[in-house]
Amino acid sequence: MKRIPRTVWALGFVSLSMDVSSEMIHSLLPIFLVTVLHADTVSVGLIEGVAEAVTLVTKIFSGALSDWLGRRKTLLFIGYAVGTAVKPLFAVAGGVPLVFAARFIDRVGKGIRGAPRDALVADATPPHLRGAAYGLRQSLDTVGAFLGPLLAVFFMWATAGDFRTVFWIAVIPGIAALVLIVRNVEEPTPSGRGPRRGPIRRADLGQLRGAFWVVVVLGAVFTMARFSEAFLLLRARETGMAAGVIPLVMVAMNIAYTLVSYPMGRLSDRIGRDVPLMAGMLFLIASHLLLAVADRTWQVSAGAVLWGIHMGLTQGVIAAMVADTAPPVLRGSAFGIFGLASGAAVLAGNLAAGYLWSGFGPRTAFNTGALFAAVALAGYMLFIKFMPPSGGHPGREKRP
Repeated sequence: MKRIPRTVWALGFVSLSMDVSSEMIHSLLPIFLVTVLHADTVSVGLIEGVAEAVTLVTKIFSGALSDWLGRRKTLLFIGYAVGTAVKPLFAVAGGVPLVFAARFIDRVGKGIRGAPRDALVADATPPHLRGAAYGLRQSLDTVGAFLGPLLAVFFMWATAGDFRTVFWIAVIPGIAALVLIVRNVEEPTPSGRGPRRGPIRRADLGQLRGAFWVVVVLGAVFTMARFSEAFLLLRARETGMAAGVIPLVMVAMNIAYTLVSYPMGRLSDRIGRDVPLMAGMLFLIASHLLLAVADRTWQVSAGAVLWGIHMGLTQGVIAAMVADTAPPVLRGSAFGIFGLASGAAVLAGNLAAGYLWSGFGPRTAFNTGALFAAVALAGYMLFIKFMPPSGGHPGREKRP
Protein backbone atom coordinates (compact mmCIF):
# COMPACT_ATOMS: atom_id res chain seq x y z
CA MET A 1 0.00 0.00 0.00
CA LYS A 2 2.94 2.35 0.64
CA ARG A 3 3.65 2.53 -3.09
CA ILE A 4 0.18 3.80 -3.92
CA PRO A 5 0.30 7.57 -4.58
CA ARG A 6 -0.81 10.06 -1.93
CA THR A 7 -3.49 11.44 -4.23
CA VAL A 8 -5.19 8.03 -4.40
CA TRP A 9 -5.25 7.85 -0.59
CA ALA A 10 -6.69 11.38 -0.45
CA LEU A 11 -9.40 10.51 -2.98
CA GLY A 12 -10.21 7.44 -0.93
CA PHE A 13 -10.75 9.48 2.23
CA VAL A 14 -12.83 12.02 0.29
CA SER A 15 -15.01 9.14 -0.90
CA LEU A 16 -15.18 7.78 2.65
CA SER A 17 -16.46 11.08 4.04
CA MET A 18 -19.03 11.56 1.30
CA ASP A 19 -20.25 7.98 1.56
CA VAL A 20 -20.84 8.43 5.29
CA SER A 21 -23.01 11.41 4.39
CA SER A 22 -24.85 9.68 1.55
CA GLU A 23 -25.39 6.32 3.23
CA MET A 24 -26.81 7.87 6.40
CA ILE A 25 -29.63 8.96 4.10
CA HIS A 26 -29.76 6.17 1.54
CA SER A 27 -29.82 3.37 4.11
CA LEU A 28 -33.02 4.86 5.54
CA LEU A 29 -34.57 6.33 2.40
CA PRO A 30 -36.48 3.27 1.07
CA ILE A 31 -38.08 2.74 4.49
CA PHE A 32 -38.78 6.49 4.80
CA LEU A 33 -40.48 6.41 1.40
CA VAL A 34 -42.62 3.36 2.18
CA THR A 35 -43.53 4.03 5.83
CA VAL A 36 -43.60 7.85 6.08
CA LEU A 37 -44.43 8.98 2.53
CA HIS A 38 -46.43 5.81 1.66
CA ALA A 39 -44.71 5.14 -1.66
CA ASP A 40 -44.98 1.73 -3.37
CA THR A 41 -42.12 -0.46 -4.60
CA VAL A 42 -42.58 0.66 -8.21
CA SER A 43 -41.91 4.24 -7.08
CA VAL A 44 -38.86 3.10 -5.10
CA GLY A 45 -37.55 1.25 -8.15
CA LEU A 46 -38.19 4.28 -10.38
CA ILE A 47 -36.45 6.70 -8.00
CA GLU A 48 -33.44 4.42 -7.53
CA GLY A 49 -33.21 3.52 -11.21
CA VAL A 50 -33.43 7.09 -12.47
CA ALA A 51 -31.05 8.30 -9.76
CA GLU A 52 -28.34 5.78 -10.56
CA ALA A 53 -28.84 6.16 -14.31
CA VAL A 54 -28.44 9.94 -14.00
CA THR A 55 -25.16 9.39 -12.16
CA LEU A 56 -23.75 7.21 -14.87
CA VAL A 57 -25.07 9.26 -17.79
CA THR A 58 -23.68 12.49 -16.32
CA LYS A 59 -20.24 10.88 -16.21
CA ILE A 60 -19.92 11.03 -19.99
CA PHE A 61 -20.10 14.82 -19.96
CA SER A 62 -17.92 15.38 -16.90
CA GLY A 63 -15.35 12.86 -18.11
CA ALA A 64 -15.08 14.46 -21.55
CA LEU A 65 -14.93 17.93 -20.00
CA SER A 66 -12.10 16.86 -17.71
CA ASP A 67 -10.15 15.58 -20.75
CA TRP A 68 -10.73 18.87 -22.55
CA LEU A 69 -9.74 21.05 -19.60
CA GLY A 70 -6.75 18.87 -18.81
CA ARG A 71 -7.67 19.20 -15.11
CA ARG A 72 -9.86 16.98 -12.96
CA LYS A 73 -9.87 18.56 -9.48
CA THR A 74 -12.27 21.44 -10.22
CA LEU A 75 -14.97 19.12 -11.52
CA LEU A 76 -14.32 16.82 -8.57
CA PHE A 77 -15.00 19.67 -6.13
CA ILE A 78 -18.15 20.82 -7.99
CA GLY A 79 -19.57 17.31 -7.95
CA TYR A 80 -19.03 16.84 -4.23
CA ALA A 81 -20.37 20.34 -3.52
CA VAL A 82 -23.63 19.60 -5.37
CA GLY A 83 -24.02 16.35 -3.43
CA THR A 84 -23.52 18.12 -0.12
CA ALA A 85 -25.76 21.09 -0.89
CA VAL A 86 -28.77 18.95 -1.81
CA LYS A 87 -28.81 16.81 1.36
CA PRO A 88 -31.16 19.16 3.30
CA LEU A 89 -33.91 18.55 0.72
CA PHE A 90 -34.33 15.00 2.02
CA ALA A 91 -34.87 16.38 5.52
CA VAL A 92 -37.67 18.74 4.47
CA ALA A 93 -39.39 16.49 1.88
CA GLY A 94 -43.13 16.18 2.41
CA GLY A 95 -43.81 13.90 -0.54
CA VAL A 96 -42.33 11.59 -3.14
CA PRO A 97 -41.76 14.32 -5.80
CA LEU A 98 -39.29 16.28 -3.66
CA VAL A 99 -37.43 13.10 -2.70
CA PHE A 100 -37.26 12.25 -6.41
CA ALA A 101 -35.87 15.72 -7.19
CA ALA A 102 -33.34 15.57 -4.34
CA ARG A 103 -32.17 12.11 -5.34
CA PHE A 104 -31.89 13.28 -8.96
CA ILE A 105 -29.75 16.32 -8.09
CA ASP A 106 -27.66 14.33 -5.62
CA ARG A 107 -26.83 11.78 -8.31
CA VAL A 108 -26.04 14.53 -10.82
CA GLY A 109 -23.37 15.62 -8.36
CA LYS A 110 -22.08 12.06 -8.13
CA GLY A 111 -21.97 11.86 -11.92
CA ILE A 112 -20.03 15.12 -12.19
CA ARG A 113 -17.33 13.85 -9.85
CA GLY A 114 -17.26 10.18 -10.83
CA ALA A 115 -15.42 10.06 -14.16
CA PRO A 116 -12.86 12.77 -13.30
CA ARG A 117 -12.11 10.99 -10.02
CA ASP A 118 -11.69 7.59 -11.67
CA ALA A 119 -9.52 9.13 -14.40
CA LEU A 120 -7.44 10.96 -11.77
CA VAL A 121 -6.69 7.64 -10.04
CA ALA A 122 -5.30 6.30 -13.32
CA ASP A 123 -3.40 9.55 -14.02
CA ALA A 124 -1.64 9.32 -10.66
CA THR A 125 -0.91 5.57 -10.65
CA PRO A 126 1.58 3.48 -12.66
CA PRO A 127 -0.10 0.69 -14.70
CA HIS A 128 1.30 -2.17 -12.63
CA LEU A 129 -0.45 -0.79 -9.50
CA ARG A 130 -3.72 0.17 -11.16
CA GLY A 131 -5.88 -2.66 -9.83
CA ALA A 132 -4.53 -2.11 -6.31
CA ALA A 133 -5.15 1.65 -6.53
CA TYR A 134 -8.75 1.25 -7.63
CA GLY A 135 -9.26 -1.45 -5.03
CA LEU A 136 -7.88 0.79 -2.27
CA ARG A 137 -10.01 3.76 -3.26
CA GLN A 138 -13.05 1.50 -3.43
CA SER A 139 -12.24 -0.02 -0.03
CA LEU A 140 -12.01 3.40 1.64
CA ASP A 141 -15.21 4.44 -0.13
CA THR A 142 -16.90 1.36 1.27
CA VAL A 143 -15.66 2.02 4.81
CA GLY A 144 -17.80 5.14 4.56
CA ALA A 145 -20.62 3.05 3.16
CA PHE A 146 -20.79 0.93 6.31
CA LEU A 147 -20.01 3.73 8.78
CA GLY A 148 -22.92 5.72 7.33
CA PRO A 149 -25.57 3.07 8.10
CA LEU A 150 -24.04 2.48 11.55
CA LEU A 151 -24.35 6.19 12.31
CA ALA A 152 -27.88 6.14 10.91
CA VAL A 153 -28.81 3.36 13.35
CA PHE A 154 -27.22 5.25 16.25
CA PHE A 155 -28.93 8.55 15.46
CA MET A 156 -32.28 6.84 14.81
CA TRP A 157 -31.96 5.43 18.33
CA ALA A 158 -30.80 8.75 19.78
CA THR A 159 -33.64 10.70 18.14
CA ALA A 160 -36.36 8.09 18.78
CA GLY A 161 -36.73 7.28 15.10
CA ASP A 162 -36.68 10.82 13.70
CA PHE A 163 -35.71 10.31 10.03
CA ARG A 164 -35.52 14.02 9.28
CA THR A 165 -33.06 14.87 12.06
CA VAL A 166 -30.76 12.09 10.86
CA PHE A 167 -30.93 13.53 7.33
CA TRP A 168 -29.84 16.94 8.66
CA ILE A 169 -26.88 15.42 10.54
CA ALA A 170 -25.76 13.75 7.29
CA VAL A 171 -24.75 17.14 5.87
CA ILE A 172 -21.71 17.37 8.19
CA PRO A 173 -19.48 14.64 6.68
CA GLY A 174 -20.28 16.01 3.21
CA ILE A 175 -18.71 19.31 4.24
CA ALA A 176 -15.67 17.40 5.53
CA ALA A 177 -15.24 15.84 2.06
CA LEU A 178 -15.02 19.30 0.48
CA VAL A 179 -12.34 20.37 2.94
CA LEU A 180 -10.31 17.24 2.15
CA ILE A 181 -10.42 17.98 -1.60
CA VAL A 182 -9.16 21.51 -1.16
CA ARG A 183 -6.38 20.59 1.26
CA ASN A 184 -5.22 17.12 0.22
CA VAL A 185 -6.01 16.22 -3.40
CA GLU A 186 -3.08 16.98 -5.71
CA GLU A 187 -3.46 16.67 -9.47
CA PRO A 188 -0.53 15.32 -11.51
CA THR A 189 0.94 17.47 -14.27
CA PRO A 190 -1.51 17.14 -17.18
CA SER A 191 1.18 16.96 -19.84
CA GLY A 192 1.18 13.17 -19.81
CA ARG A 193 -2.38 13.18 -21.14
CA GLY A 194 -1.46 15.09 -24.29
CA PRO A 195 -2.64 18.48 -25.62
CA ARG A 196 -6.01 19.96 -24.81
CA ARG A 197 -8.71 19.24 -27.37
CA GLY A 198 -12.44 19.59 -27.82
CA PRO A 199 -14.44 17.00 -25.91
CA ILE A 200 -15.66 13.77 -27.60
CA ARG A 201 -14.51 14.37 -31.16
CA ARG A 202 -15.24 11.61 -33.69
CA ALA A 203 -11.55 11.21 -34.48
CA ASP A 204 -10.82 10.76 -30.78
CA LEU A 205 -13.49 8.09 -30.36
CA GLY A 206 -11.71 6.13 -33.06
CA GLN A 207 -8.86 5.64 -30.59
CA LEU A 208 -11.16 3.58 -28.37
CA ARG A 209 -10.53 0.09 -29.72
CA GLY A 210 -12.62 -3.07 -29.70
CA ALA A 211 -11.48 -4.24 -26.26
CA PHE A 212 -12.88 -1.07 -24.68
CA TRP A 213 -16.28 -1.59 -26.28
CA VAL A 214 -16.37 -5.20 -25.10
CA VAL A 215 -15.76 -3.90 -21.56
CA VAL A 216 -18.61 -1.40 -22.02
CA VAL A 217 -21.11 -4.03 -23.19
CA LEU A 218 -20.22 -6.57 -20.54
CA GLY A 219 -20.19 -3.88 -17.84
CA ALA A 220 -23.73 -2.88 -18.81
CA VAL A 221 -24.93 -6.48 -18.56
CA PHE A 222 -23.22 -6.83 -15.16
CA THR A 223 -24.97 -3.68 -13.98
CA MET A 224 -28.41 -4.82 -15.11
CA ALA A 225 -27.92 -8.01 -13.11
CA ARG A 226 -27.32 -6.03 -9.91
CA PHE A 227 -30.22 -3.73 -9.16
CA SER A 228 -30.32 -1.18 -6.33
CA GLU A 229 -29.45 -2.12 -2.75
CA ALA A 230 -32.77 -0.46 -1.83
CA PHE A 231 -34.39 -3.81 -2.56
CA LEU A 232 -32.15 -5.47 0.03
CA LEU A 233 -33.52 -3.04 2.61
CA LEU A 234 -37.10 -3.69 1.58
CA ARG A 235 -36.46 -7.44 1.83
CA ALA A 236 -35.15 -6.93 5.37
CA ARG A 237 -38.32 -5.04 6.26
CA GLU A 238 -40.46 -7.91 4.97
CA THR A 239 -38.71 -10.31 7.35
CA GLY A 240 -39.81 -8.18 10.29
CA MET A 241 -36.66 -6.16 10.96
CA ALA A 242 -37.39 -2.86 12.75
CA ALA A 243 -36.90 0.30 10.67
CA GLY A 244 -34.27 1.69 13.02
CA VAL A 245 -31.92 -1.28 12.56
CA ILE A 246 -32.52 -2.07 8.88
CA PRO A 247 -29.38 -0.06 7.92
CA LEU A 248 -27.36 -2.84 9.58
CA VAL A 249 -28.03 -4.87 6.43
CA MET A 250 -25.99 -2.29 4.53
CA VAL A 251 -23.30 -2.46 7.21
CA ALA A 252 -22.96 -6.22 6.65
CA MET A 253 -22.82 -5.77 2.88
CA ASN A 254 -20.26 -2.98 3.00
CA ILE A 255 -17.96 -4.68 5.50
CA ALA A 256 -17.70 -7.59 3.07
CA TYR A 257 -17.20 -5.12 0.21
CA THR A 258 -14.41 -3.32 2.07
CA LEU A 259 -12.53 -6.45 3.06
CA VAL A 260 -12.54 -7.84 -0.48
CA SER A 261 -11.94 -4.77 -2.72
CA TYR A 262 -8.26 -4.02 -2.15
CA PRO A 263 -6.96 -7.63 -2.05
CA MET A 264 -8.87 -8.51 -5.22
CA GLY A 265 -7.70 -5.38 -7.02
CA ARG A 266 -4.12 -6.17 -6.10
CA LEU A 267 -4.58 -9.82 -7.12
CA SER A 268 -5.97 -8.76 -10.50
CA ASP A 269 -2.73 -6.85 -11.16
CA ARG A 270 -0.86 -10.14 -10.75
CA ILE A 271 -3.11 -12.76 -12.37
CA GLY A 272 -5.36 -10.71 -14.65
CA ARG A 273 -8.94 -9.50 -14.29
CA ASP A 274 -10.78 -12.67 -15.35
CA VAL A 275 -10.88 -14.71 -12.16
CA PRO A 276 -12.18 -11.93 -9.83
CA LEU A 277 -14.89 -10.94 -12.31
CA MET A 278 -16.18 -14.47 -12.88
CA ALA A 279 -16.05 -15.26 -9.16
CA GLY A 280 -17.94 -12.02 -8.49
CA MET A 281 -20.78 -13.01 -10.79
CA LEU A 282 -21.07 -16.40 -9.07
CA PHE A 283 -21.39 -14.64 -5.71
CA LEU A 284 -24.09 -12.35 -7.13
CA ILE A 285 -26.06 -15.36 -8.41
CA ALA A 286 -25.81 -16.97 -4.96
CA SER A 287 -26.94 -13.73 -3.30
CA HIS A 288 -29.99 -13.36 -5.53
CA LEU A 289 -31.02 -16.97 -4.99
CA LEU A 290 -30.70 -16.70 -1.21
CA LEU A 291 -32.60 -13.41 -1.07
CA ALA A 292 -35.34 -14.93 -3.24
CA VAL A 293 -36.18 -17.52 -0.57
CA ALA A 294 -35.26 -15.45 2.52
CA ASP A 295 -37.90 -15.32 5.24
CA ARG A 296 -35.64 -14.62 8.21
CA THR A 297 -33.34 -11.76 9.10
CA TRP A 298 -30.18 -13.88 9.10
CA GLN A 299 -30.89 -15.01 5.52
CA VAL A 300 -31.20 -11.42 4.33
CA SER A 301 -27.97 -10.55 6.15
CA ALA A 302 -26.18 -13.51 4.56
CA GLY A 303 -27.49 -12.49 1.14
CA ALA A 304 -26.21 -8.96 1.76
CA VAL A 305 -22.74 -10.31 2.65
CA LEU A 306 -22.65 -12.31 -0.60
CA TRP A 307 -23.75 -9.16 -2.44
CA GLY A 308 -20.90 -7.22 -0.84
CA ILE A 309 -18.35 -9.88 -1.77
CA HIS A 310 -19.59 -9.64 -5.37
CA MET A 311 -19.10 -5.86 -5.31
CA GLY A 312 -15.60 -6.18 -3.89
CA LEU A 313 -14.63 -8.71 -6.53
CA THR A 314 -15.93 -6.71 -9.49
CA GLN A 315 -16.18 -2.94 -9.05
CA GLY A 316 -12.53 -1.93 -8.72
CA VAL A 317 -11.52 -4.54 -11.30
CA ILE A 318 -13.99 -3.22 -13.88
CA ALA A 319 -12.72 0.33 -13.31
CA ALA A 320 -9.18 -0.91 -13.87
CA MET A 321 -10.30 -2.61 -17.10
CA VAL A 322 -11.70 0.67 -18.42
CA ALA A 323 -8.38 2.36 -17.64
CA ASP A 324 -6.48 -0.55 -19.23
CA THR A 325 -8.35 -0.17 -22.53
CA ALA A 326 -8.45 3.64 -22.88
CA PRO A 327 -5.62 5.92 -24.08
CA PRO A 328 -4.56 8.46 -21.41
CA VAL A 329 -5.84 11.44 -23.43
CA LEU A 330 -9.36 9.94 -23.46
CA ARG A 331 -9.45 8.42 -20.00
CA GLY A 332 -12.16 10.72 -18.64
CA SER A 333 -14.29 10.30 -21.77
CA ALA A 334 -13.87 6.53 -21.60
CA PHE A 335 -15.17 6.39 -18.04
CA GLY A 336 -18.02 8.65 -19.14
CA ILE A 337 -19.01 6.40 -22.06
CA PHE A 338 -18.83 3.37 -19.80
CA GLY A 339 -21.08 5.23 -17.37
CA LEU A 340 -23.60 6.06 -20.09
CA ALA A 341 -24.02 2.41 -21.07
CA SER A 342 -24.19 1.31 -17.44
CA GLY A 343 -26.70 4.09 -16.70
CA ALA A 344 -29.16 2.75 -19.27
CA ALA A 345 -28.68 -0.74 -17.85
CA VAL A 346 -29.18 0.27 -14.21
CA LEU A 347 -32.37 2.15 -15.07
CA ALA A 348 -33.78 -0.86 -16.90
CA GLY A 349 -32.72 -3.22 -14.12
CA ASN A 350 -34.30 -1.17 -11.33
CA LEU A 351 -37.55 -0.58 -13.20
CA ALA A 352 -37.79 -4.30 -13.92
CA ALA A 353 -37.08 -5.16 -10.28
CA GLY A 354 -39.71 -2.71 -9.02
CA TYR A 355 -42.30 -3.99 -11.49
CA LEU A 356 -41.61 -7.66 -10.76
CA TRP A 357 -41.63 -7.06 -7.01
CA SER A 358 -44.94 -5.19 -7.15
CA GLY A 359 -46.63 -7.58 -9.57
CA PHE A 360 -45.21 -10.98 -8.69
CA GLY A 361 -43.37 -10.59 -5.39
CA PRO A 362 -39.75 -10.36 -4.24
CA ARG A 363 -38.95 -13.99 -5.06
CA THR A 364 -39.57 -13.39 -8.76
CA ALA A 365 -37.56 -10.15 -8.70
CA PHE A 366 -34.48 -11.79 -7.14
CA ASN A 367 -34.73 -14.93 -9.27
CA THR A 368 -34.78 -12.72 -12.36
CA GLY A 369 -31.68 -10.94 -11.04
CA ALA A 370 -29.95 -14.32 -10.72
CA LEU A 371 -30.88 -15.11 -14.32
CA PHE A 372 -29.36 -11.84 -15.58
CA ALA A 373 -26.21 -12.52 -13.55
CA ALA A 374 -25.93 -15.97 -15.15
CA VAL A 375 -26.30 -14.39 -18.60
CA ALA A 376 -23.58 -11.87 -17.73
CA LEU A 377 -21.24 -14.63 -16.60
CA ALA A 378 -21.88 -16.67 -19.76
CA GLY A 379 -21.29 -13.59 -21.91
CA TYR A 380 -17.99 -12.84 -20.22
CA MET A 381 -16.80 -16.42 -20.69
CA LEU A 382 -17.76 -16.21 -24.36
CA PHE A 383 -15.96 -12.91 -25.02
CA ILE A 384 -13.03 -13.36 -22.64
CA LYS A 385 -10.60 -13.82 -25.54
CA PHE A 386 -11.20 -10.19 -26.55
CA MET A 387 -10.14 -8.84 -23.16
CA PRO A 388 -6.85 -6.89 -23.02
CA PRO A 389 -3.91 -7.73 -20.77
CA SER A 390 -4.04 -5.94 -17.41
CA GLY A 391 -1.43 -3.37 -16.51
CA GLY A 392 0.37 -5.84 -14.29
CA HIS A 393 -0.23 -9.06 -16.19
CA PRO A 394 1.29 -8.85 -19.65
CA GLY A 395 1.11 -12.55 -20.28
CA ARG A 396 -2.47 -12.33 -21.52
CA GLU A 397 -1.66 -10.77 -24.86
CA LYS A 398 -3.16 -13.67 -26.79
CA ARG A 399 -5.37 -16.58 -26.04
CA PRO A 400 -5.55 -19.83 -27.97
